[in-house]
Amino acid sequence: MSSISMRKTTLAAAGLAVAGTLVLTGCKDGNEELTPAAPSAPAAQPSQPGGYATPPAGAPSSPAAEGYDGASGAPAGGGGAVATSGQAFKIGQAATVPFTSGSKTGQLALTVTSIEAGNPADLASLNVADKVKGKTPFYIHYTAKNTGTTDLSFTSVGHMKGLLDGGAESDVLLVVGKFDKCPSESLPSGFTNGKSQASCAIALAPTGAKVTGAEYWGDPYNNLNKPAQKGLTWK
Repeated sequence: MSSISMRKTTLAAAGLAVAGTLVLTGCKDGNEELTPAAPSAPAAQPSQPGGYATPPAGAPSSPAAEGYDGASGAPAGGGGAVATSGQAFKIGQAATVPFTSGSKTGQLALTVTSIEAGNPADLASLNVADKVKGKTPFYIHYTAKNTGTTDLSFTSVGHMKGLLDGGAESDVLLVVGKFDKCPSESLPSGFTNGKSQASCAIALAPTGAKVTGAEYWGDPYNNLNKPAQKGLTWK
């Protein structure tokens, strides 16, 4: 995966740089800011609103465990049909996607499991109040399951962003280092066929707005040199 710019580049595992670095990106124009986060400080634990979006009725309560494939409605254990550009899924459904990281090429089943409304105070430990003023964090929880034959140990998925209730892209907050409210780590050692890992992406919405959907824009679903390509969405 190549860069941190949500439209123009991709994020590589090697680019995770120094632990404790925070990146705030605006998805529309690709601008970014780097700000040091508090070193290894535990996230604040104030009360917060409950989850905003939940799996739809009839969807498996644990999509990754049950292998539910949103593209075909069939078990995803064998990979299922690969999702097409711009394909839409319901929260709780899995999308089978090709996956490339460095020299590794494989296949994943990605499932957005919930979108949880957070509290601005959650971000206090990151010392970025001036960067997130007037914004509310939303936590996009998703799972990645290896449905291919390649060992994807230590690769990073990422490329997940939020969609506001009107359809516009939200800002994205990337934290390199530990953030308990929304943990996001590279895939572990031994991440072979059938292995799953939960992850999280932080979306920022203007106060009063809500993040009601998510979009995966990893290759080949980004428009880098492929203007006709569109991301996969969950709502």
